[in-house]
Amino acid sequence: MKGSAIAASIAFTLVMSSGLSALAQTPAGQAKPAQPPQTPPAQPPAAAAPAPAQPPAPFPVGAKFAYIDPPRIFQQSADGKAGLARIQALTQKKQTENQAKQKALQDNQQKLQASGNVMSDAARGQLEKEIERQQTDMQRFQQDAQAEIQELQNEVQAEFVKKAQPIITAISQEKGLQMLFNGTEAGFAWADPALDLTAEVIKRLDAAPKASAPPKL
Repeated sequence: MKGSAIAASIAFTLVMSSGLSALAQTPAGQAKPAQPPQTPPAQPPAAAAPAPAQPPAPFPVGAKFAYIDPPRIFQQSADGKAGLARIQALTQKKQTENQAKQKALQDNQQKLQASGNVMSDAARGQLEKEIERQQTDMQRFQQDAQAEIQELQNEVQAEFVKKAQPIITAISQEKGLQMLFNGTEAGFAWADPALDLTAEVIKRLDAAPKASAPPKL
């Protein structure tokens, strides 16, 4: 399986899981209204203990075809979780900064609306210019934030594929496979679960030695 195929499969997972869409751009001249405080939900009743997981079926002897689920490998492996945490942390930071800018803009808009008629021409003109500057600054910030988050997503994706691809190749060769399918894109109507090598890839990926961080100068 080509690395580009794995990358394509996890790209959508990265975007949806990181919350990138939450950094929505606000139209010029508008600020998002403050949200009312949310009432904590009532605690749900304790759920029954889940049934113990069944051990995976042994891989069929002599099978020449198998499949994996790349998004699941990314979501459940230690490397994938670490990469996703990096993206989510950056996204949250940008969202917080964006909300602060929106609040400052909203405050000035409300000030102009409430007191603009009684302000001097100079004071009103200065406030209008400040609101215009804030609108431009917020739009640029949102565009730069989107680009920065996308750049990190690409970096995390490339690092993950670089680590996972040799393991996927090794497992395929060890089992003598002729072909390994991407189960998320193959469109199977049905496939034998015993042919799913996802769990084995995750296990071996987590067991692989981690690169040590460079020493601090």
